[in-house]
Amino acid sequence: MSQTKGKSEVHGCIVCGNLFQLLVAYDAEGKYIGSKVMSAGGREVKGASRPLVACDKHTDKEIERAVQRVYGGEWDEEEN
Repeated sequence: MSQTKGKSEVHGCIVCGNLFQLLVAYDAEGKYIGSKVMSAGGREVKGASRPLVACDKHTDKEIERAVQRVYGGEWDEEEN
């Protein structure tokens, strides 16, 4: 029987660092499944194998550049 676990976490915007409250789901082995941003003004960064959040005001291009700067290489949504 697989059990998912939800956990409340605080993460900073990948672009500017503003803090957001997230509800993050992990499987029984602790692998990231998905997340939901609970704070106003934030959105989940899709396609990541980890919980990432960005402010609503940032463009997709700004977010993509920030992810490349922090994690390096090409941002590939197939790497999940």
